[in-house]
Amino acid sequence: MPAPANAPAPAPFAASAFVLQRAEELLSSLPGVISARIMADDGGTISEIHVLTTLDVAPKQTVRNIESALIAHLGVRVDHRKISVATTVEAPREFPRERLRVESSEAAPPAEEAKESSRRLYFEDVEVQRSRAKGVTCRVTLRKGDASFTGEAEGMEHERARIELAARATLAAIAEAEGLTGLLALEGVRNVAAFDREFAFVAVTARLQRMTALLTGTCEIRESLETAGALAVLDATNRWLAHGR
Repeated sequence: MPAPANAPAPAPFAASAFVLQRAEELLSSLPGVISARIMADDGGTISEIHVLTTLDVAPKQTVRNIESALIAHLGVRVDHRKISVATTVEAPREFPRERLRVESSEAAPPAEEAKESSRRLYFEDVEVQRSRAKGVTCRVTLRKGDASFTGEAEGMEHERARIELAARATLAAIAEAEGLTGLLALEGVRNVAAFDREFAFVAVTARLQRMTALLTGTCEIRESLETAGALAVLDATNRWLAHGR
């Protein structure tokens, strides 16, 4: 039978300019990547990804890293055939390209980008365990450079609590990684519906000396509520950890 006239046809993922900017920044921070350029059509569908890398990481591994980073951090799936990897022996000071956004004239040189990459925290894994005695235990593992840090939180099981447990566990892992025990607190979480999608929205209070900052982050719910909660916290805290404290 033919499909009903009003049945919507499946559409490829269309990224906003903001998501494309975040994606380029993410790819530029991956191991071995000097610079990244993402090309998209007028509708925001990613058509090509070009990266320039050193010889430290094999091109095939770089492609796998790009696929994993985009789905884990932004929920974006890209066909590996759209990814082009070029290598260079010596990192240039600037990778000539036509950007999708206006670049700042104060962009950091490659050495500074590498330093920021080594400071940044990445989502590695989330594990959920259920028991009659403890209810639900959520364990989140983050990676910083070559080291991994794990945080844990316990509570009851329902939709909002699943995001909250993952957010609390993520903050515990961040506190361990950055030496910020007692300085990060979860203000609240929300499951927000927008643009025909569901998002995890978190608010985090960061205290440093006499100053307090409210940090917010979001992540589209794709794989699980727990994964979205963890990524939303990283969205809220990573820029502050790198530049704001």
